[in-house]
Amino acid sequence: MPSRASRSYRSHSFVLVLVVIALFAITASAQDSPAKPKPKPYALLFGTIWDAHDHPAYGVTIHIRRADKKRAQWTLSSDHQGEFAQRVPPGTADYIVWADLKQKKGARPVETKVHVDNDERVDFSLHLTE
Repeated sequence: MPSRASRSYRSHSFVLVLVVIALFAITASAQDSPAKPKPKPYALLFGTIWDAHDHPAYGVTIHIRRADKKRAQWTLSSDHQGEFAQRVPPGTADYIVWADLKQKKGARPVETKVHVDNDERVDFSLHLTE
């Protein structure tokens, strides 16, 4: 009759063999799976809007359009740090970015032109005036 230590050794060996087989199976299936599709390239317009006292302006509606278009293609709002970001198609293009100031009486529209060359991040700011 086998000793208790011998039976314990065999059961541990059996478990170890099962673990090794499972690891090989997982590795083989991971190598066989198709690669994830590459994400589409894009450019990023990243802006910050500041009020007349140089504080970040929260909740301001921002409009963005290509310079050769008449209407806004994207509309978004600034966050608590006055920041906003919009993905745009890569490639050479000019964009017009402006703040919608209908809610602020006496404020003049603030607008800037942003140039993109390719799939890059372009940082810029808008400054509100009274």
